[in-house]
This record gives sequence, structure tokens and C-alpha cells, in this order.
Amino acid sequence: MPFNPELCRNESEVESKLIVQYLLPQLGYTPDTWHQEVAIGSIRLDFLAFAAQVIPFVLDANSPLSVVMEAKHPKQNLNNHVPRLRHYLTSLNVRYGLLTNGKEIRIYQKSQYDIQLIFQCSGKEVESKLDKIKGLIGRDSLEEGQLVDKPEVQITENNLNLETKRQHSVKTIAIYHNKGGVGKTTVAVNLAAALRKKGKSVLLIDIDSQANTTFATGLIKFQFDEDDDLREQNVSCLLESSDFNFIPEIMRQSHYFNNPEIDVVPSHINLIDKQDTLTRIGVSKSRLILKLKNVEKNYDIVIIDTPPSRDYYAEVALIASDYLIIPSDLKPFANQGLPTVKNFLKQINEFRELMGKLPIKIIGVLASKISTNPKFLQYTFPRQRSVISERYGLPLMEAVIYDRTSLSECMNNTITVGDLEYPDPKSVTKYAESKTNAQQSAMEFEMLAKEVLEEIGVN
Repeated sequence: MPFNPELCRNESEVESKLIVQYLLPQLGYTPDTWHQEVAIGSIRLDFLAFAAQVIPFVLDANSPLSVVMEAKHPKQNLNNHVPRLRHYLTSLNVRYGLLTNGKEIRIYQKSQYDIQLIFQCSGKEVESKLDKIKGLIGRDSLEEGQLVDKPEVQITENNLNLETKRQHSVKTIAIYHNKGGVGKTTVAVNLAAALRKKGKSVLLIDIDSQANTTFATGLIKFQFDEDDDLREQNVSCLLESSDFNFIPEIMRQSHYFNNPEIDVVPSHINLIDKQDTLTRIGVSKSRLILKLKNVEKNYDIVIIDTPPSRDYYAEVALIASDYLIIPSDLKPFANQGLPTVKNFLKQINEFRELMGKLPIKIIGVLASKISTNPKFLQYTFPRQRSVISERYGLPLMEAVIYDRTSLSECMNNTITVGDLEYPDPKSVTKYAESKTNAQQSAMEFEMLAKEVLEEIGVN
């Protein structure tokens, strides 16, 4: 099937429709010879393809028989991305690099400390120029070690500064514990609110079929099934295909929840019904990564509220996240679940490695729903805290979220209209603006937000 550049409306579609569905198969690369979102040190590559089967991070990065492929938004000027591609090829000693925005395709070759443009064509010409492209970066050509000695154009942008990381790198944080009732949703929504108040652009994703985060941010406004406006527009839609249903189409803004409001990808109880179908589509586990990449310049931080289980949706969330916070009330039942969390993370990190992603970084266990009883805090709580590192080998966060009535009050806040009472949940940050009894909890989340920003390196 010929490639049509008009079908590429964004960077994600350039990746999926041009590179994954068209170029890689046409150039002879099989799924075991190319890898997406490859991280090597501080460098993150969109695609890395090899002449032979290679397992990421068992590979020698200094491999000339490989090609880097970078995809950009159709509206972006490829000239702006040449310095970064030069850095990738010369730093990793990779011979070839392909740069495309769908409308234009360029191939560069490394020559010691610089790169040379050896081929370019429009997206509309790619089918007629396919033999030329195969001769340069096709799998068979790489295997044979064929070199192109005479480039068509010499790149001389030596005065441009090289970069070693993306100009804007969004940080994605999963809030996860396989034990329920530990304050996971409370942490997710109020941490998002506190970060937003600090001026950070935040996307909050609810991927739990209980949809507690969706409710807490004021998005469940319907009383009857026929008024349900989330059934066909929720987080599961992001996982059904790489070609449609992108975050801006699914995202809603929180409803009178915070000041300023937060962008939210809602959940729905029908996630349960869709789980078996999505599980059978192996590639669906990585689709959230692609959808997030498409909006990475829109947000500083993404927070994902996960289900308290080891199911498909928990896997999707952890595969897509850079960091992990584990809320826990530090009681025996919650602690007994920590080894299971660690084993689950080991499996997740194996999958991430196959994708070329670094292991998820554990920010720490967050003490939450902690009693404010003075004797408990004096005698029992210090022992509970010490167990986390001594017995379970996990870091413990400095912040503490105490079990205060204001936290349940703000989430269960209601508004009366006529004879009817409607849910009107608030973040504790906003609730504290009019309720003095919520100010202590708001301060605790402000301290949590400060610690998180320090841990993830966001100013």
C-alpha cells in the first residue's frame, strides 16, 4: 500500500504510518531488528534499526551497521533538528540517520565529526525513490556494509549548538500500590493540584476502572446512564489504536476542582469490559507512550492514578511512567504487598528494557493516611517508617500525608440546586481557600509537591 503524507497530521502519525507501517517493513527490518524509544545514556532515540537481531542494552552502541530514525511533526522544519541528529550519530558512532516530518525525508551519513546529507525526497516521492533508500539504509545494504562515498550535499552548520536532551522533557509519575485503601487517589489528585498551583502544566490520567480520580476532579456530572458522556470518551480509547483517539480529543478539564483547573484523561467502569480485548493486542501496552509523546510539549508533569492490582492497566501505566510513588499507610497488610510491588516492577522493567527504556525510578514510599494521634506519632510511627528501608529495601519519602477529616470533606463536597444535591469535589488546595481546617492538609501536599519537583529535577 503506497504511503500518503496527507494522512500524517502529527508526530505520532509520522511514526506509526510512515516509519512503522511503511518504511521499516519496506526496508526489510523485522520487529526483532528495530526498537522504539531507545535510551542510551542521556540520548533518547525515536527508532534504532539494525542489520541483525539485537537486544537493546546488550547491543554495543558503537555499531556502524545501524540506522537512527527520527520523526518530527509535519509542521516542523527539519533544518532545526540536524544538529541533534549530528550529535546522535557522532556520539553513538552510528553510520546513518533518517530524519523526516512526513512531508520530507532526508538520510544523513556520519563522517568522523560531522554528518553529510546523502539523500532527500518529498513524502509523495518516497514510493518512487524506495530502491534508492533501500540501497542506502535497507537491512540488506547494511549487512553488506555498502558505503556511499560521494554525498550530494555537505552539511556545514558548525556554528549551531548541540543538545544532549530534548528541549522540553515531560516527567511522567505513576501513583501505584497493589493494596487498596492507602490513599492512592487522594495523593494523585491533590499532588496534581499542588503542582498546578506552583505553575506547572499538569496532565492527570485516571486508568483505574473505579474512576475515583475522574469523580474527584468533578467530571462525573451525570445522574443516569443515558447522560453518561464518558462511556465513549475515556482512557481506554487511547489504547485501542495508534491511528486515532489522541489525548487532546479525550482530555477534559477538571470541573470547579482546582484553581487553576487541571487537564484530566477520565476513566470509566467499562475499562473492565475492554481489558481482555486490549490484553490480546500486545502492542497496545506501549500506545500510551506514543500518545503522551505527541503532547510532551504541552505539559511539565503527567500523573497517572493506577488500579490497585497487577492487571493490564497497571502495566500500561508503569510502562509509560518515568517515576513511581508508592502511597502506603505503613500498616502490616500494606507492607506485605511491597515485595509483590517490587516483583511486578521487575517484570515491568524487563518489558521497558526490550523497548529501550530505562528502568522506572522509585521516588519512594509515601506515608499516607497516617493517624495524627500524638502517642502513635511518638512511638509507633517511627518504627513503621524504619521498616520500609530496613526490611523492604525501598526509599521513604520525607513528606507525610496525615489522615485528616478535611481530605474526605473536600472530595465529598456537594452543592444543592433546588431539591437536588450534586457532587462538587474540590482539591484540598482549593478547599483550604475557604476552610481553615483544610489548610494543614494543603500545606502537606505543598511540601509533597516541592519534594517531588526536587526528585524529578523540575525547577
